[in-house]
Amino acid sequence: MSNKEKDLSDLILRANKVTDETLTIFGKLAPQQLNWKPDINQWSIAQCFDHLRTANEAYFPILKKVLNGEKKNTFWESMPLLPMFFGKMLIKSVAPESKSKLKAPKVFYPSNSNIEGDIIHRFVEQQNQMVKCIKATESLDLDKIIISSPITNLITYSLMDAYRVIVNHEERHFLQAKRVFHSNGFPT
Repeated sequence: MSNKEKDLSDLILRANKVTDETLTIFGKLAPQQLNWKPDINQWSIAQCFDHLRTANEAYFPILKKVLNGEKKNTFWESMPLLPMFFGKMLIKSVAPESKSKLKAPKVFYPSNSNIEGDIIHRFVEQQNQMVKCIKATESLDLDKIIISSPITNLITYSLMDAYRVIVNHEERHFLQAKRVFHSNGFPT
């Protein structure tokens, strides 16, 4: 097994672990539990998964173009070294173990109102779709396919790094949701 295959296999395992643990821990919670916040400045469990769904959804049009062979490089995607720089920076910044607080881009903000109780199942469905897309690109040279961030065309990185960003981001917010679940005052 090549390093790329091992890396991709590891990312798929990690994504599936997030899915399985999300269902196990949060899948049977009531809407009021999912929408409960430890305080006004923190997200609820539902907001964590709403944010992930919104952020991940932005990648599907890009993945569709890649899978259909319609992906063409933009000017910024053709710039040497930028994708490697941005990829490493983003992977590190959204890593679950990163202590730095990040402010989500406004386009990825979760809803402020009560989120429907099916948010966990909608996240799981989308997660299964994401894993299918990752598997569908296994035969491609993922380090050479350069994409733009869904936030801005100025930030570019490889498709492999996009997968690393996605999974790290999911693990980070999964842990955030677990902290909410274990907070004092969480409704039982």
